[in-house]
Amino acid sequence: MGYKRGKWLGMVTSDYNLIAVIGTHGKGKFFVLEKSTCPGREIVVLTLGAGDITALGPKLLQSLKMNAPRTCPCIEEAESLLVIVHSTSTLLIHHFHHQAAMKSMAISISRSVSDFQPKSHNRNPKLSIKESHHSPFNSTPFKSLFYHAPAKLISVSNQDQTINSPLKIENPSLRKRVHFIGIGGSGLSALAKLALNQGFEVSGSDIVWNESLNGLQEAGAKVWLGHSANNLRNGVGNLPDFVVLSSAIPSHNVEILHAKSLGLPVYKRDKWLGMVTSDYNLIAVSGTHGKSTTTAMLAYVLKSMGDDLTAVVGANVPQFSGGNILSGKGHNFVLEADEYDDCFLGLSPYIAVVTNVEWEHVDQFKNEEAVRKSFRKFLKQIRVGGYLILCGDSEGAYSLLREADIETASNDEQFVPSSTESTAHHRVTTYGISSLNEWNASFIVPNSQGGVDYVLNHKGYPVANISLKIPGTHNVLNSLAVIAAVTALIGDKSLSYESVDRVESHLSNFLGVSRRFEMIGQIYGCQIYDDYAHHPTAVRAVLQAARTRYPHKDLWVIFQPHTFSRLAAFMDEFSNALSNADRVVITQVWAAREMNVCDVSGRELATYIGPPSEYIPFTEDIIDKLVQEISTYPEREIVVFTLGAGDITALGPKLLHRLKSKLPV
Repeated sequence: MGYKRGKWLGMVTSDYNLIAVIGTHGKGKFFVLEKSTCPGREIVVLTLGAGDITALGPKLLQSLKMNAPRTCPCIEEAESLLVIVHSTSTLLIHHFHHQAAMKSMAISISRSVSDFQPKSHNRNPKLSIKESHHSPFNSTPFKSLFYHAPAKLISVSNQDQTINSPLKIENPSLRKRVHFIGIGGSGLSALAKLALNQGFEVSGSDIVWNESLNGLQEAGAKVWLGHSANNLRNGVGNLPDFVVLSSAIPSHNVEILHAKSLGLPVYKRDKWLGMVTSDYNLIAVSGTHGKSTTTAMLAYVLKSMGDDLTAVVGANVPQFSGGNILSGKGHNFVLEADEYDDCFLGLSPYIAVVTNVEWEHVDQFKNEEAVRKSFRKFLKQIRVGGYLILCGDSEGAYSLLREADIETASNDEQFVPSSTESTAHHRVTTYGISSLNEWNASFIVPNSQGGVDYVLNHKGYPVANISLKIPGTHNVLNSLAVIAAVTALIGDKSLSYESVDRVESHLSNFLGVSRRFEMIGQIYGCQIYDDYAHHPTAVRAVLQAARTRYPHKDLWVIFQPHTFSRLAAFMDEFSNALSNADRVVITQVWAAREMNVCDVSGRELATYIGPPSEYIPFTEDIIDKLVQEISTYPEREIVVFTLGAGDITALGPKLLHRLKSKLPV
């Protein structure tokens, strides 16, 4: 009796759970190996197509055999697994057997295998299980592994996987040295820590000593206070292999000039970041505000889900053992991407997050349009087939979609670049409070932990109750960005209640980053907080969160303006934002990298605000006055906030110490 191929395949697979993967023209669907409800159940994976889809089956089978049974959860619990590889002329059936019950996994076949092959990766990975939506075979939720590409299936929580990068030092005898100019800044200090963890010899210099430099010294870096040509020779004559400089360092810096005269490779931070991240699956978190918290929150959630990722945050994260970095062995890299000096333009992210866009860094950008232009360039750096995740509530961020003429693709479209240029062909996801966004929050209320609760909605449907330990609507937005990014990264566009709950559980354990609504201490009725806010929008968000948490307490703010140019540009906006406090003390301006060419001062801002604000330029005088007033009526319910990006952060601990020494505890 003669059978056509289709009939024969029907007979061959009739006694199995069949999952067919259609590979026509690069399009495809998710296929799932379901968790068996009875022992001995067998599964068939059938790949169909005339292209390189045929390579997937052997690769999958080889990976399963390599990892089973010692390290692969899927195979350790597999009763019977059949992999069928089907091309136009052959039908090959490979059978792999191991005792126990079938676990689940899933692969996205949205593009050809070769398109997703990571550059220069050398991995011997383990498979692990993450969560997915309901099984197509029944209504019972189950766990599965979802990744956006076949190559990523074989890459999850492998403790032995490595990035084969030219910047990864594997042989100690070939150890190279990198010298950081401006090493104490939040950006370069993190990169210096990462370089130490990657096996580099690290040195650097800065003009102000801080805690970051103490930590780097303890970790093995050679650090000098002040800039000198002699710093490049490391005190013993050997020169660095690489020199990296902060965006804040002027081009006439003596170390830069000396390095160039010696022919040493000198990199600005953006170029170095591009090199460091080029071999990773990069998730870059950008935006005028909220970058640090969103980056830290995303990295924390992914790490808690089992991802051995690398992360660099522009602020200290108390829950990270590395302070502001995670140094993992996996292929994911979560990075805070700074727009200052166009630093993020050296990056090529797979996922780009834009939290908001407005005028900032007025010494670099003459107006908001200049900022938007920089962000539009950044969006063109997104890798083909990647994701743009932006806050739809931010007019500046949302305008990027209208202005950039970005080519986007839906989840089911193939990605075919229209030219060889590095233009952006990516999927777009929006989030925000507004219900017009794909991900949005509703019923936002303060909770008993001092944070905020809300209902998470996806495309208009409630999917989870989210609880955060950190306060403010701005942190609701940050958490929405994280949820959208995790969704994009694991490749499942319709997260189930089960898997969203898993993300929610980790969000609820995130404690925030240093200098973001950070409590310094409490004595009697006085609570002291510190925050990095130095832009009117950030100041307004912090004070609104403080009012929500402490509606019946007096709110006192000590604000240190950061740079003369910012104060001059936003005088009215600062006045409006600070007027939400019951009392405001303005200090002298923290000049940072500037001279006072704008002819402005903190006194002028205090005058703009009017009573009850006052100008007290020096922090010691402020402490003296507050100690006197608070100790006179210690039971008075007061919340004191120190705000600013300069040395104002030292005022809170000093104030608390003075109060404790003056008042009986």
